[in-house]
Amino acid sequence: MRLMQGDPERATVYGKDPVAMARHWEEEGAEWLHLVDLDGAFTKQPVNDAIVLQIARSLSIPVEVGGGIRNLESIDRYLSGGVARVIIGTAALRRPEMLEEACGLYPGRIALGLDARDGLVAVEGWKESTRTNAVDLVMRFKGLELAAVIYTDIHRDGMQTGVNIEATRRLMELTGMPVIASGGVSSLRDIEALLDLGPPGLLGVITGRAVYEGTLDLKQAIACARKTPDADGK
Repeated sequence: MRLMQGDPERATVYGKDPVAMARHWEEEGAEWLHLVDLDGAFTKQPVNDAIVLQIARSLSIPVEVGGGIRNLESIDRYLSGGVARVIIGTAALRRPEMLEEACGLYPGRIALGLDARDGLVAVEGWKESTRTNAVDLVMRFKGLELAAVIYTDIHRDGMQTGVNIEATRRLMELTGMPVIASGGVSSLRDIEALLDLGPPGLLGVITGRAVYEGTLDLKQAIACARKTPDADGK
């Protein structure tokens, strides 16, 4: 399922067998699989964790997951069950001490999910906007052993209107953190534009609707990313 701007009323279902769909993208050459428990994001606790773990155990490529993860127990269940990386979003703002402890326990396996609307952090499945500046939140956790910051421009997510290049560049330059760009990818042109930001700051790019609807060929996108030294196609 894919949402537009995080709105559950604007959802598109692309398949009823998530494990089969995951295997399809692995066969297409995906080097990572990005999963979001949408039900979990809205209910504030993992709902589809059993399916996520089944997917992780069924693939040979690493899987990362976010959505509804609010405590160490959920993090441990995922990471001990075959998931490679866990994404913490709302809990980073609500319970920063939990994120700090998680990074200490699982260095390099925790990503900060940074979802922003007009430069300000949004939480609780994007339903709630805050007055916290996105860059300020990242800087708060700069000393932690985070795997990456996954930056999503909510206005562009699922809309295929193009990536917010300048906001992504600004986040990379001001924080010095490795960033995975998300939101608005529509075609190979967006991948090329992001790659111009260059490594080591840009760690990867997440794409969803574009590959499902055929406006972006995943194999071409990965081939394009591989032309840039040290850049990860995602």
